[in-house]
Amino acid sequence: ELVESGGGQVQPGGSLRLSCEAFGLTSVVGAIGWFRQAPGKAREAVSCVSDSGDTTYYARSVLGRFGISVAREKNTVDLQMNSLNPEDTAVYYCAAPVSILSGGISCVPIPSGSWGQGTQVTVSS
Repeated sequence: ELVESGGGQVQPGGSLRLSCEAFGLTSVVGAIGWFRQAPGKAREAVSCVSDSGDTTYYARSVLGRFGISVAREKNTVDLQMNSLNPEDTAVYYCAAPVSILSGGISCVPIPSGSWGQGTQVTVSS
């Protein structure tokens, strides 16, 4: 089971840190990813990190503002989100395992993978 935490409401320009913890797993195997879905929009990959941590993916819209980190000994993956803007408002989900393609060009969920329940992030003044 994957459980997200850390969502909330923040003003534009603010920061939030999301955390995804894997319960009931001896270890999280494979790449892990953060996805988001805004109202009326399709789900999109935000950031993913490989099993080794050597390969990452960031959506172009968050590049330079978001940072993904993984602590496998704790079975957690965090998403640090800085310089948030209203376009970042969405429900954020973590998923594992995911597939990072072409060395970080894209990230897609694996159909048999696990998903968290999601955490709401709202950016507004």
